Amino acid sequence: MRLLITNINKLCQTEHPDEQKFRVCGIEMAALPSIDNAWLIAENGLIHSFGSMADLPATYADKTIDASGRMVLPAWCDSHTHLVFAAPRDSEFVDRIKGLSYEEVARRGGGILNSARKLNEMDESELYDQSLDRLQNVMAQGTGAIEIKSGYGLCLEGELKMLRVIRKLKETGGIPVKSTFLAAHAYPAEYKQNKEAYIKLITDKMLPELAGDGLADYIDVFCEEGFFGIPETERILEAGLKYGLKPKIHANQLHFSGGVQVGVKHNALSVDHLECVGESEIECLKGSKTIPTLLPGAAFFLGMHYQPARKMIDAGLPVCLATDYNPGSCPSGNIPLLLSIACTQLKMTPEEAINAVTLNGAAAMELEREMGTIKVGKKANLIITKPIPSIAYIPYDFGNSNIEQLIF
Repeated sequence: MRLLITNINKLCQTEHPDEQKFRVCGIEMAALPSIDNAWLIAENGLIHSFGSMADLPATYADKTIDASGRMVLPAWCDSHTHLVFAAPRDSEFVDRIKGLSYEEVARRGGGILNSARKLNEMDESELYDQSLDRLQNVMAQGTGAIEIKSGYGLCLEGELKMLRVIRKLKETGGIPVKSTFLAAHAYPAEYKQNKEAYIKLITDKMLPELAGDGLADYIDVFCEEGFFGIPETERILEAGLKYGLKPKIHANQLHFSGGVQVGVKHNALSVDHLECVGESEIECLKGSKTIPTLLPGAAFFLGMHYQPARKMIDAGLPVCLATDYNPGSCPSGNIPLLLSIACTQLKMTPEEAINAVTLNGAAAMELEREMGTIKVGKKANLIITKPIPSIAYIPYDFGNSNIEQLIF
């Protein structure tokens, strides 16, 4: 199949064949290399060639799209989601409006434990059907690669059920899907007085079984006060590494938990959330291979303070953005809305925000060689916008969809 897209108003996030951009850091995030009045050819799902309309060669195509007035970008890469879940938590939304904090809701049996109860009651086929519908919805908003975590099972069978659903989404969804094992999301109620037993369940029973079936790419821990402390986080990460699972960490969402430092120490692919970040965390991240991933959608929905994106970018870090799509703290996988929040609340420029959900998002899933830029040989997972006046119009026109189609 050979696809030709012509008359592209602006072809964004282009990369020269001789370049080797694996992530975008600091001041470089303000640049979004583009070609005005462009064309692009995709062949068998890969980017074949592109350039200015003035240099369009004589060619054939099985399908031609006239993109007059439209922008073309690499698809969004959402590197942190909990898209597989059984039911919404709208009652907790009302509880928070009435004054309860996220932590208070959790102590009352809500939050993650609420999601775990509902997930363990749901049939696996129904869970898959609901999750596929959510995946297709975010794809319609431009998401072309996604990471999905377990963590709402909190028992061997529940976690395996989630991971099997994620594997099926990998097989049927049509876009790259990365799977993360997150049994260390919370302590089940029956283990509240015996946390050591739950950690052993994760390390001695869950990990060998899921690793034997190849169900996960990464391992994650909610490193936070009231959840998993640094010693517990390190034990679980080290156990995962024995099975080839690279770390990703929920870090510093509610407190200065030390999650950033433990993530860097263990060469985590990313540390995610980062509402609580100071100079020591920024200094720790400098020069590391760990990608700081900000989830401002959760801060927005929970009414928390936002991440210091400007300080992090000004310090030269490769900031990534992701949705944190989940039923409790961010029931949205809408990346255009995420871009609006990043621009208005984190004071990121549109170019910085788009870099954070394309190349840096790809890097946070080890997909930077396949996704994240318009480059010959990369996957032709592409967004075609509606006719819009500028790239800034995507975050500017908040709450509306300017994504006309996702090509994948």
